[in-house]
Amino acid sequence: MNSAIQAQLTRTVCRSKEIYDEALNYLPGGNTRTTVYMKPHPIYASHGEGCRVWDVDGNAYIDCINNFTSNIHGYSSPSINVAITQQLILGTCFGMPTYSEVNLAKLIVNRVKSIEEIRFTNSGTEAVMMALKAARAYTKKSKIAKVEGAYHGSYDYAEVSLDSNPKNWGEDEPTSTAYAVGTPQAVLDDVVVLPFNDLEASEKILRQHANELAGVLIDPVPNRAGLIPASQAYIDLLRKLTTELGILLIFDEVISFRLSYYSAQSLWGVEADLTALGKIIGGGFPIGAVGGKKSVMAVFDPTQGKPALPHGGTFSANPISMIAGYEALKLLDEQAFAYLDEIGEKLRHSINASFKKHNLAGVCVGLGSLLKIHFTDNVIKDYRSIYPDEQQNKILDFFHKQMLNRGILTASYGLIALSTTMSLDDVDEIGTAVELTIEEISKVFN
Repeated sequence: MNSAIQAQLTRTVCRSKEIYDEALNYLPGGNTRTTVYMKPHPIYASHGEGCRVWDVDGNAYIDCINNFTSNIHGYSSPSINVAITQQLILGTCFGMPTYSEVNLAKLIVNRVKSIEEIRFTNSGTEAVMMALKAARAYTKKSKIAKVEGAYHGSYDYAEVSLDSNPKNWGEDEPTSTAYAVGTPQAVLDDVVVLPFNDLEASEKILRQHANELAGVLIDPVPNRAGLIPASQAYIDLLRKLTTELGILLIFDEVISFRLSYYSAQSLWGVEADLTALGKIIGGGFPIGAVGGKKSVMAVFDPTQGKPALPHGGTFSANPISMIAGYEALKLLDEQAFAYLDEIGEKLRHSINASFKKHNLAGVCVGLGSLLKIHFTDNVIKDYRSIYPDEQQNKILDFFHKQMLNRGILTASYGLIALSTTMSLDDVDEIGTAVELTIEEISKVFN
């Protein structure tokens, strides 16, 4: 049976096809965000409510990607809508600060132990970029270390070795490889790549480059590297070595901040020197932030003249994002996180039971409201262990489209992000759709 034929959408998406054909006239490949592109064409959204989104043809889906993890409260949250509607009347952005940024800053600083001061940006990419630049300004060193396969946004340095493959990723030590064509060699030379969860190799690399390293950038549950949680020993090692060697430890919690009321780093009992935030702290609006110890954040301080690291941004700390973020985080109390943990564990258990029931190679990993499905029987430990071969990529494509056919929107690469608006019945519906799809995969590909 031809898997390419089986992977086709069976839902009626005629209007999406019409819009895509029009988009081809004005956008490269008809696309603005690579992450939402799919063949033969994307499905265009019309509106969302609660945990569901509707496409322009009227098809409804339980949204299990939530704008790539940012909409932790789903759509049309009443309290967020009221707050931003009131602000719309007053103005959306000014060439002046507003009290709304103080409110959101206070909330985050009071919640995250390692953040003593914070500065807002327009995106997670920008937050990571400013964190790396702050580390350089503070340490007066230029190199950055990051984990192989980890995604940290679109800054050149953060993209290094994002999608390295067996042909170029090196043997004894990971090689710095370009993600985008045209990446300068100087960028690759200034990024040191670490093998995730490999204590011995990572220590060797960090000690070797200690005199040049400004910071170590780590997402404790790196999405594109498999959504495999860092071991406690690995995080402890990074904290110990960075302190000893005069390197800043930078946590990228743009995604993983949705794992705990007190931040993801609290789950490992560690305090970062700098933390990059985004996504859920904006309540559905564009946002990013970098926060950390006062001594480090002083590189941004303009009160004594030109700061070590000047930073602007026309829409940074705009009141709409600030107010929406404040309301979103107020809704994310400890009870909300407990519920997200509950439904996340329930769905992970259901998916893994389905793999076992249908004797299909695969596993669902992750923490809290973040889940990722891998169609492999490898021991899951790092980026290389989950790197999909051609057959696994075909299965992922099949899985994605068959889930769409069953009314469930997931990421094309197996990521699932849950929201507080999902009921236990919704979670059961997702689990049933996954099981039916796994059963179909076992028949088509075995």
